[in-house]
Amino acid sequence: MKRWSWLLAMVALGCQGGRDDRPTRADVRKTGAATMEVVPRDGQLPYCMLFTVSEKGVIRQLTLTRENRSIRCDANKPVAHTSFRVPVQEGKVKVYIFFSDDRIPAGPVAQQLYDLRANERINAMDLRLPGRVFVETLEFTPEDGAPGANGEAGGVAAQDIGAPVLKDGGVPEGAPTTSEDGS
Repeated sequence: MKRWSWLLAMVALGCQGGRDDRPTRADVRKTGAATMEVVPRDGQLPYCMLFTVSEKGVIRQLTLTRENRSIRCDANKPVAHTSFRVPVQEGKVKVYIFFSDDRIPAGPVAQQLYDLRANERINAMDLRLPGRVFVETLEFTPEDGAPGANGEAGGVAAQDIGAPVLKDGGVPEGAPTTSEDGS
């Protein structure tokens, strides 16, 4: 009987760690009242793509390229070398960063994110994607504020808010894109 109680105590102590023990793969840096940069940390897979899901349920693909694939993401440098604007009226957003070992198409990721939108948390095991994929989920809350030079605080020009994801996982025709290398 003493062995079982000891084992249960050890399991209970081990389960208290959870998400806080896991290293963060990226950081969200506030660059203005409603703008952010996403900066990968050292040691991440070389490619990434960004999506946001707002409190109102709007899903946006932020790293949209002509080929609609993930982009190169260098450690300690903002993704796509830019800031992203988040619409204040949509409220707090979850920022999903998908790191991969190869350039993966964004369409299947968008479709699966749309399908899993009701889940509180999404991880790489929830997705059907080729190769190695890691998912980091962060949060950002946009605020009303007076813009500075170039439309944002600190003189940083923000990229458009991204393209909303359609029910079929695609994006509207004519949506803004970044170049293949993320700039």
